[in-house]
Amino acid sequence: MYQRMVLVSLPKAQSIDIEFSNISYEVQCGFLGQKTKQILKGINGTFKSGELTAIMGPSGAGKSTLLNVLTGFENNKWKGEVQYIGNEGKHTWKEYRKHSCYIQQDDKLHPLFTVHEVMWMAVNLKIGSCMSQKAKEMLIDDVLENLDLSKTKQTKCSQLSGGQKKRLSIALELVDNPPVMFLDEPTTGLDSLSSNQCIRLLHSLAKAGRTIVCNIHQPSAAIFEMFDNIYLLADGQCMYEGATKNIVPYFASIGLHCPKYHNPADYMIEVVSQEYGNYNDQLVKLASGNGKCWRTNTQQNSQLKELENGMNTTKATVLIQPPSEIERFFILLHRCIIQTTRDWTVTHLKLVIHLLMGILLGLLFSDAGQDGSKSISNVEFFLVSSVYLCYTSMMPAVLKFPSEFPTLKKERFNNWYQLRTYYAASVICSIPLQILFAFTYSSPSYFLSQQPVDTHRFLMYIAVAIMTTMIAESFGLLIGTLVNPINGTFLGAIITCAMLSLAGVLALYKDMPIVMYYTSYLSYVKYSLHGFSEAVYGFSREKLACSKMYCHYRIPELLLSDLSFNEGKYWIDIVLLSCNYVIFRIVAYCTLKRKLSSV
Repeated sequence: MYQRMVLVSLPKAQSIDIEFSNISYEVQCGFLGQKTKQILKGINGTFKSGELTAIMGPSGAGKSTLLNVLTGFENNKWKGEVQYIGNEGKHTWKEYRKHSCYIQQDDKLHPLFTVHEVMWMAVNLKIGSCMSQKAKEMLIDDVLENLDLSKTKQTKCSQLSGGQKKRLSIALELVDNPPVMFLDEPTTGLDSLSSNQCIRLLHSLAKAGRTIVCNIHQPSAAIFEMFDNIYLLADGQCMYEGATKNIVPYFASIGLHCPKYHNPADYMIEVVSQEYGNYNDQLVKLASGNGKCWRTNTQQNSQLKELENGMNTTKATVLIQPPSEIERFFILLHRCIIQTTRDWTVTHLKLVIHLLMGILLGLLFSDAGQDGSKSISNVEFFLVSSVYLCYTSMMPAVLKFPSEFPTLKKERFNNWYQLRTYYAASVICSIPLQILFAFTYSSPSYFLSQQPVDTHRFLMYIAVAIMTTMIAESFGLLIGTLVNPINGTFLGAIITCAMLSLAGVLALYKDMPIVMYYTSYLSYVKYSLHGFSEAVYGFSREKLACSKMYCHYRIPELLLSDLSFNEGKYWIDIVLLSCNYVIFRIVAYCTLKRKLSSV
């Protein structure tokens, strides 16, 4: 297994060595951050192409921090120098980022898609029109076959085992043949067989000329031997950098002899954890003095490596050209549409609930639209409808980005697409859905409550309902990018209640304190309620029928006047609702971008 790697129509991964020197990293700690703790203490090292390197050490040694520095996850708190040296000389940071990928510990996959579907989307997002559709299909088949995933091609990602998810995460990044791969704890959560298969796969990928670096806790002896080199950290300092097979003689050179039949990986962790005494200063001095002599001389010509390992790599006649952001937009839009239609809690269940609630409220406020004695009840119906549409659109939106954030972070960091492309596809996909939800609720409730049977008024009423759902969703997305989901649901409910109280029905505008009156202009529920009321009672509507001897609000203009809903401002309400929508969308994008960049 994993002895033959075929990358159809892809050029060989170029070689990139990573050299870092004097890397230091500090974090603030203590009360109010008055103290600092140094995680990395001026470490040096080299990770070469064609080698599988493991960063090892006890807990708190700085393994993940070093990996984050080299991948770019930590881009503003560290000091030192990192160089990326390829066949044609040094690469800039931007060039290097385009040629590297970071596979995190948690396998963030789309649970509603099959293995083939996520692979197809990854290929289309990473490889442009330089490859035909048939060539892309062959590439997917080859990668899945070599990663032992062919049998799971039509299996949903949510039904894969831990080892299969880990291999699929590698497969998704492998489709564009990256020369540099970083992995965070690739064997965490896997059994011994799956761990062995995973490391063997990484070893074969490294022998094709890639630079593969991963941090790992104490592996078994069999897995430990598969690594070409070890970079040992303890207390933020390098204790050893060199070949795996040289670790035992390295420790023996200072009088630390690994017992026979003892796992060398366990022994070196025990040594740097000072279970046999404090030898760390001696190890640091040895590693910084002549540590590189413990490395093996690896052949850097990856073509010869391929011949030596019996590998068959088909070279491309053209270079890989990533698709444009416009092409990626349509791919992401298609993905978003499929994901939405398959998530029954977001679409099917919500659609049924909207229909049932529309019928319920329509029957509850029966005759309210035509009977002048029920005009106040009808305005209350508008208020209930506005709040219902706000809640049902806002709450799922609060949870949307937090649930997608890990996948978004991974795909964006690994150059699948730009954030604005993903965000635009998400916005466009949500608009028809919100229109459908607003129409499903408003249509039965409008006619069952016997609002005026007038096409013009009905369309104006539906327009307000649609704008209300779209604004509420945008506001929910904004909240979801600012706070965690628990706080977001609580905050969203409180803010909606506040806007409800300022809508002008529970407390009339003429009875409000002047400060609260001007504060009410911040409530989009106010404009929603105004729009509903003006669509039904405005535009010179005739007198209403009356089921009682006297109906004070039989005249629609009188009702609007007493509620301070000035007639003739329907289109102003629509404009203000549209402005709220645009503002919330823009601010939500900015806060999402800020949250991603702060990770």
